[in-house]
Amino acid sequence: MPQLTGDEPLSGRSRSLSRDRDFGVFWAAQTLSVVGDSFALIALPLLVLHATGSVAQMGLLTGAAGAAAVGVGVFAGVVVDRLDRRKLLIACDLARLVLYALIPLVWAFGPQIWLLYVVLPLAEAVGMLFSVTYVTAVRALVPGDRITEANGRLNATAAAAGVVGPLLAGVLAAWLGPAAAVAVDAVSFGVSAACLSFVRFKGRTGPSGDAAAQGPRRESMGKEFAAGVSFLWRHPVLRSLTVLLSVFSFLTLGLNDLIIYHLKHDLGQGDGAVGTVFAVGALGTVVGALLVARIRHRLGFGATWTGGVAVCGLALAAIGSAGSVAGIAALTAAFLGCVSVSGTCSMSLRQEVTPDHLLGRVTSAFWTIHYSAAPIGAAVLTWAAQRYGTGPVCLAAGACCLLTAVLALFTPVRARRPEQAGPVAGGPVLSGPGQESARSGSCRDD
Repeated sequence: MPQLTGDEPLSGRSRSLSRDRDFGVFWAAQTLSVVGDSFALIALPLLVLHATGSVAQMGLLTGAAGAAAVGVGVFAGVVVDRLDRRKLLIACDLARLVLYALIPLVWAFGPQIWLLYVVLPLAEAVGMLFSVTYVTAVRALVPGDRITEANGRLNATAAAAGVVGPLLAGVLAAWLGPAAAVAVDAVSFGVSAACLSFVRFKGRTGPSGDAAAQGPRRESMGKEFAAGVSFLWRHPVLRSLTVLLSVFSFLTLGLNDLIIYHLKHDLGQGDGAVGTVFAVGALGTVVGALLVARIRHRLGFGATWTGGVAVCGLALAAIGSAGSVAGIAALTAAFLGCVSVSGTCSMSLRQEVTPDHLLGRVTSAFWTIHYSAAPIGAAVLTWAAQRYGTGPVCLAAGACCLLTAVLALFTPVRARRPEQAGPVAGGPVLSGPGQESARSGSCRDD
């Protein structure tokens, strides 16, 4: 696999993704799937509100779905590394097709709230499994020097779909009812599965050769998950990123609530202003995702990641004191754009440096660890905003994000090309960024 040294021009790298048929099909399928998801995002709350009139019911349903996703997320990586990833992606899409299709079929005979408490947690659990598999699939689909660019394109269209999808869902729900919007989500999963069946992955999608050679003998789920945690801990850059991003997630998960509270409570704005701010913010995500590959190529990983987090801190610090919708929208776009840049860099680096047979477990461990404290942070920040106001809370959270970026300068995260570093101490020998040596053994669990 070609290595990106930072000196060669973009035109001298591997074939453009625009001419890669398999990536194009995969990209289109996932964009359509995200649009479908956004239909369900609007339609499911409407179904509950139409049937019960209770916001508390929707909160309870969301909590149940979230708990299911977190529970599966802990061991999703183990499953992904044991099974053929291409087949797993298709199976997840087909499972969600069936689950979401049940809702409009049953709703045709009358509302059944209990069904949502069965379907949504199961669908969210399958969705978490799909998400972990998706990260590993990108690695098997594009060359190593195109991973950041591929992630940027996928994230950009996902953000754009997040703007267009809810608008279309609102129109369809008003015209045919929210159950019809859920049906669109179900169909999107079917189309995605069909598209994936035509995608030819260039890298390994099944269990590694070592795993296959071992036959039925496998470690317990706990030990296999611990292998992912162990690799994160041994890799100096991933270890530092996990800690730093845990702090960043704690400080920022509640930002959406802070923005809404500031607009509605402090500035007396209506729902239209809220929609405008988040639409502009999504455009910032699109821009950041499209630019991240070029920025990282020019500045290197460390400067790109650290700079993105620093700008996030500055934007967050100013949001709480902004006095106009336009100002808040611009700051939100800057924040989300830089989150897109830093987040895409982080995900791409994990894909580049992790041995393929460990990628699912490492992804699962990374997400589980660095998101574990985020809900607590969201609760703390929103409580503080209620008590002390959004201005001081945003200023404090932004300052802490800026401090996180400064601390990163004293860690291995500051490296320009960490994907080209040597093998992890105590881990498998790597032959290139993200490439497991053809003859290397499985990573030790200790």
